[in-house]
Amino acid sequence: MTQKTTFSVEDLRRRATRQVLPTDQPPEGATTPDAKPMLSFTAQRRGYPPSHLADLDVKARKELLKSAGLPGFRADQISRHYFGRCVAEVDKMPDVPASMHDIVTDTLLPTLINSARELVADEGRTLKTVWELFDNSRVESVLMGYKDRVTLCVSSQAGCGMACPFCATGQMGFIRNLSTGEILEQVRHAMLTAQDGKLKIGPNRLTNVVFMGMGEPLVNYRAIVEALHRMIDPSPEGFGLSARNITVSTVGLVPSIYKLADLGLPVTLAVSLHAPDDELRDDLIPANSRWKVGDLLDAAYHYYSVTGRRVSIEYALIQDMNDHVWRAQLLADELNQRGRGWAHVNPIPLNPTPGSIWTASLPEQQDAFVQQLRAAGIRTTIRDTRGSDIDGACGQLATEVNSQKAATRRANVRNVQ
Repeated sequence: MTQKTTFSVEDLRRRATRQVLPTDQPPEGATTPDAKPMLSFTAQRRGYPPSHLADLDVKARKELLKSAGLPGFRADQISRHYFGRCVAEVDKMPDVPASMHDIVTDTLLPTLINSARELVADEGRTLKTVWELFDNSRVESVLMGYKDRVTLCVSSQAGCGMACPFCATGQMGFIRNLSTGEILEQVRHAMLTAQDGKLKIGPNRLTNVVFMGMGEPLVNYRAIVEALHRMIDPSPEGFGLSARNITVSTVGLVPSIYKLADLGLPVTLAVSLHAPDDELRDDLIPANSRWKVGDLLDAAYHYYSVTGRRVSIEYALIQDMNDHVWRAQLLADELNQRGRGWAHVNPIPLNPTPGSIWTASLPEQQDAFVQQLRAAGIRTTIRDTRGSDIDGACGQLATEVNSQKAATRRANVRNVQ
């Protein structure tokens, strides 16, 4: 019987032939050759969107209506239409008198997001929308249909301050946090789209929500927590989605992971790790300069221990940068030393980008990485990618729309001159 040979991380590392570094090329989407990632927690804009029903709990909705001279019980009626039927137009609420329509719209249901562009991909299974906000900021959401579910990828910020060099959104900078209402309006529109059967596959209802769109959710912690309650709580408090079908992603804001765990909401935590060693992750994920890999995985394991929810480890495979077999073994060692079965690794294939360091791993290298993890007892599933033919990466389409509008403004200025 042949005995299986095992190798240590150092043995595997010595076998590695090439190491590409994040600093070998400017960040994805950079406009100057000397551009560097700049971590930021300070928003570029300070304005706030109009207050909305979805920003408020039931008690606050009633108080707001009373302050506007309307009876508080109307808040319950309006909430049942909004959360139970996904209706935001007062003239479609038959039990709200016409004399109240204007004040209800102004007080509780102002328009927060407008579709600026929609693109369909994957033979009708994916719908990507750019939303324009009250201050002309733009964010994206992606609705994806599968045989047994419909998943919405939702944005939590306009832009992002985490400055990950392989991410288009990271190069936009941190424009501002979204309000709870702006987040939930993305959800409501997705529910209507699913109900109308606009996706070619999947049930006619929204089943899953993932905070993996534009922005770092845990920087916008208060609005995210409020949004989670409105998604999970039943009508008239909220949409009544299953908490277990909601995922919150983070690059690793350790204190906020502990806070989220202590809330006791059984949502899934996804950690955008992308490297198991501080040597690489410091440059690949600038937030690692504050919270190191060990501290992040300790926080993730705490989340699992408190909530009982297995943590997802997101890992974008980048050719010759982080896809080495020795890094797969190091990742497995880091996870296993904290316990067995508490984490599930999702390697993410990038789109092939010839001439760029930010390109997909070769198929054989991806397979070797996955096999090493599985051999070490780590549950591993290569994540399905959608929308590669419509600027699928977060921020790409919003950036394109912004660029087109900026070009139009410049052309208009030239015409005036």
